[in-house]
Amino acid sequence: MENGFTRREAMTAAGAAATLGFLSSFLATEALAQHPQAGGGTFVHKLPPLPYPEDALEPVIDKETVKIHYEKHFAAYVAGLNTALENLEKARASGQFDAVKGLSRDLAFNGSGVVLHWIYFTTIGPKAGGAPAGLMADMIKRDFGSFEAFWKQFAAASKTVEGSGWGVLAWEPFSKRLVVLQAEKHQNLTSWGAMPLMVCDVWEHAYYLKYQNRRPEYVENFAKIIDWKKVEERYAQFCAAK
Repeated sequence: MENGFTRREAMTAAGAAATLGFLSSFLATEALAQHPQAGGGTFVHKLPPLPYPEDALEPVIDKETVKIHYEKHFAAYVAGLNTALENLEKARASGQFDAVKGLSRDLAFNGSGVVLHWIYFTTIGPKAGGAPAGLMADMIKRDFGSFEAFWKQFAAASKTVEGSGWGVLAWEPFSKRLVVLQAEKHQNLTSWGAMPLMVCDVWEHAYYLKYQNRRPEYVENFAKIIDWKKVEERYAQFCAAK
């Protein structure tokens, strides 16, 4: 098929974001409510509700893990992002940028944590799993050869991230291809401009209560809860060309 999926992309792209790959668009339109503070200035992010009951991912992920992961870890990244934004606003107001190195790190760490956690929780769910269909199936076959080959690469990437991190399926705008990436400590080992479509969280807090140190088992079971319809919706909204 010459030039990939131009006809199907054109059909899928109705209502898609005009700019590819910008996380600011992602934050503004879907992931978090933004509430301007009185008098203008910086805005704050709010932890959104979990899209399904806490026990909906069982037996793959237990209720207690979902509760702690969402209400403690995800919430902490939201709070950290708000604090970083507030402190950067104070620095701009005062003209004092001595702490900008640390504040920039806080912004990258917490902002990346917010984005990746929201993608994680909104592209998994009950009554999901299996292989994708439609456009996403075609794209995976084009870019990886087959779904089986894709999953082996994605699973291997997720299992072998050093320390804590993520396995990432992303859309790379400049090449118009799907890519599998490893993200170590959120902001490291990423590809500039790539938009994450689906992620597997392999920080231990995502699986340790049920799987202890058996990360490979968790990753293989993760395939059972991927909601490929949600992944394709994300592609259509944020990545498909108009």
